[in-house]
Amino acid sequence: MRLKNKVAFITGSASGIGKAIAERFASEGAKVVIADLDANKANDVAKELLDKKYEAMAVGMDVTNEEQVGLGVAKVISAYGGIDILVSNAGTQFISPLEDLPFHEWKKLLAIHLDGAFLTTRACLKNMYERGKGGSIIYMGSVHSKEASMLKAPYVTAKHGLIGLCEVVAKEGAQHNVRANVICPGFVRTPLVEKQIPQQAKTLGISEEDVVKKVMLKETVDGEFTTTADVADIALLFASFESNALTGQSLIVSHGWHMQ
Repeated sequence: MRLKNKVAFITGSASGIGKAIAERFASEGAKVVIADLDANKANDVAKELLDKKYEAMAVGMDVTNEEQVGLGVAKVISAYGGIDILVSNAGTQFISPLEDLPFHEWKKLLAIHLDGAFLTTRACLKNMYERGKGGSIIYMGSVHSKEASMLKAPYVTAKHGLIGLCEVVAKEGAQHNVRANVICPGFVRTPLVEKQIPQQAKTLGISEEDVVKKVMLKETVDGEFTTTADVADIALLFASFESNALTGQSLIVSHGWHMQ
């Protein structure tokens, strides 16, 4: 098992990509922490994993709340003795032309993606440094960490910002054998993306089918969505790679939508 006895703290893991990563890490021997704004759903996912004889616990937490993040991380350290892996996955989306974008929605989205990444990183880094056993921090970026799309100004801005945060953490964490990397998926058919399809259809004045074929998947090589399993595979690679040879990097998983 590639993550045997490692403790993985995964935000936004009560559904979608985060849940898939939690399930994959658990199957590889990790003790997984289901950290989510929806405490009930987090408990449900943790119970599912426990029923499969994996080790898991749930933490209800708003990643933009400094106190809640601190208490959540402290709870995990008390239960498991420390944190080896952070997956900063919590996120949201808001579709709007820039000229109509409400300021409060801009601030909300940046807070969840960037403030949340900062607060959870800071809390976990302190523990990783104190324990002296190294660690891995994984940020959930996007193809939008590399390029822009219409109607997504705050999301594109936030996902670009995660690249910068990752690179700083990689440089600062190197002496402590803490690595940081970013996963950049293409469109994954999660509840978040499902919600976007009718929103974009309405805003662009096209059918939902055209949103999928002519907007979301237009630039892929095969017209296919990235899957949660695809993303979980890359998360496992980053989490289990134990040298500084792989740090400060961003890996695109998008069926060729963006190539570099």
